[in-house]
Amino acid sequence: MTDAPWWRGAVTYQIYPRSFLDTDGDGVGDLPGIIARLDYVASLGVDAIWVAPFFKSPMADFGYDIADYRDVDPLFGTLADFDALLEKAHGLGLKVMIDQVLSHTSAEHAWFRESRQSRDNPKADWYVWADAKDDGSAPNNWLSLFGGSAWQWEPRRGQYYLHNFLTSQPDLNFHHAEVRAAILDSVRFWLDKGVDGFRLDAINFCFHDRQLRDNPPKPKDKRVGRGFSPDNPYAFQYHYFNNTQPENLAFLGELRALMDGYPGATTLGEISSEDSLATMAEYTRPGRLHMGYSFELLTDDFSAAHIRGTVQTLEAQMTEGWPCWAISNHDVERVLTRWGKGRSSASLANLLTAMVCSLRGSVCVYQGEELGLTEAELPFEALQDPYGIAFWPQFKGRDGCRTPMPWSDDAAHAGFSQGTPWLPVPDEHRELAVSRQDGDPHSVLNGFRTFMHWRQSRPAMRWGDIAFIDTVEPVLAFTRHLAERTVLVVFNLGDAPVSIDLPDELARLHPLDGHGLLSGSLEGSRLQLPGYGAWFAGVA
Repeated sequence: MTDAPWWRGAVTYQIYPRSFLDTDGDGVGDLPGIIARLDYVASLGVDAIWVAPFFKSPMADFGYDIADYRDVDPLFGTLADFDALLEKAHGLGLKVMIDQVLSHTSAEHAWFRESRQSRDNPKADWYVWADAKDDGSAPNNWLSLFGGSAWQWEPRRGQYYLHNFLTSQPDLNFHHAEVRAAILDSVRFWLDKGVDGFRLDAINFCFHDRQLRDNPPKPKDKRVGRGFSPDNPYAFQYHYFNNTQPENLAFLGELRALMDGYPGATTLGEISSEDSLATMAEYTRPGRLHMGYSFELLTDDFSAAHIRGTVQTLEAQMTEGWPCWAISNHDVERVLTRWGKGRSSASLANLLTAMVCSLRGSVCVYQGEELGLTEAELPFEALQDPYGIAFWPQFKGRDGCRTPMPWSDDAAHAGFSQGTPWLPVPDEHRELAVSRQDGDPHSVLNGFRTFMHWRQSRPAMRWGDIAFIDTVEPVLAFTRHLAERTVLVVFNLGDAPVSIDLPDELARLHPLDGHGLLSGSLEGSRLQLPGYGAWFAGVA
């Protein structure tokens, strides 16, 4: 299986440019900052980087509102800087993936500025426009994820336009062939530059229901969000008609045909639907996306049953595709806070990394996970995220996971910037700075490196099948099998020691060490595991 494409079983390190490293003193990270720290990223033992949006944008949603798909925002640098980033990353053996936000643009995009002027201009139908109801109200009951109606009135046209996110993020009309062609041409621009793949933001939002049918209401006991707060009215509906439409499958085929002309290039779709696991399986069938990920492991449920059930459900449905897992990113509370619930420790941080990197599939890890960063507590006056500002204090937004990377414990702003950072650096993060952890063999950082390099040398851990073993909480156990090799993996997700009996069919075991985690001991068929401990063994 060593001839597998690079992205299968790969670990991709997500970089949020605004918060990585600022080199020009304006308080915002930039592309030269990423270049300056690529040697550090390579030292982690990851396979690729995913760079969040750096395109020209008014930054209403911090880059996810794109005004020009083919240019770098001056805040982050230049196209020449991106070319230099690409060259250095490739020289270090790192693949480079970038975000593509295809379903919507900024209201400042030239396409939208033209479209909103009249109903008969060349781009009049490039966005989703609809007439008001007879009483002047919105065309239907669709809601924006950021709160309130998903429709905004435009007096120049005398119509409403659709925005599934901010009002300044109008949705493109993917039913229009010229729109699809223009979007694919923008994707081709970056492929021609040499990028190795794309993380596709909100990829199931490209198409809307042509009939604009109302979404049905959702009962109170079903209002469990996927990436949004349950007190958000967005959770009050089943989103059957404003996203995940059947026409999207044909577009994914068009996208895949383009990608196939660039050998080795890959796609990773972010999927949030009413049944995200089923959509992942559907979207990653042959001729569509290479990989998909959803929010199932980005929730508050940190139990062996939830993790096992999520993976098993996906495995049962995804018989042809390839999953990608993430337990943290720039949109959710940091995993050490979310799952640790106040029990922050180096052993837990390294256990979480090892757990997600042991599942079948590829993995995305978010910057700062390798340091054991926790969610930052920010006062309201420090918030920048419009989502958090709108829903404060019930939902504090996404700023707490977006604070700057701490590079040096004895430098101003932890070495992130010579200016005032766009978000403050918490004091507790300064104590976890790279400079403090780098030389400590027992640090979270070096535990992360140890496990990543250990995993790289074990094909079954990267590409093998997965089969779960029934265990009681808080133990998660499974095997990874490839060719003639089988690895037993057991995690204690709790902070207290546990003891379990292994199945009789796993009688001939030889422990695998060198992974750097707190390990257990086997006496006969009984396995003893310390709190946040792990055990790996070869199965004869």
